[in-house]
Amino acid sequence: MKRCHKCGAEWVSEKKQPAVKEYCAQCGAYLHCCRNCRFHAPRVHNQCQIPNTEWVGDRAGANFCDEFEFKNDEAIAEDAGKKESARRALDQLLGGADDAPRKPKTLEDLFGG
Repeated sequence: MKRCHKCGAEWVSEKKQPAVKEYCAQCGAYLHCCRNCRFHAPRVHNQCQIPNTEWVGDRAGANFCDEFEFKNDEAIAEDAGKKESARRALDQLLGGADDAPRKPKTLEDLFGG
């Protein structure tokens, strides 16, 4: 299932990819944009997993990228799974969120008295 990056509305079409200027019927966001592409990765160079793509200034704006492939729910779920496993590994390494020091509620708790 393919969804809008902004509102999450499902994109239903017989076409494989949205047209360059096609927009979400629910929120008006462009669908053929970096944020809906499966190659969009904010942490890599040029924010794209394909190394030779041209720079795009507005990642939510319509673009003419030939490499565009609409991200589907499976790709989103896979990304979420990777984030969750990385979070668990970090929690194990650093002692987890349950072992975090508790914040004092009052000045008396902090300084005694």
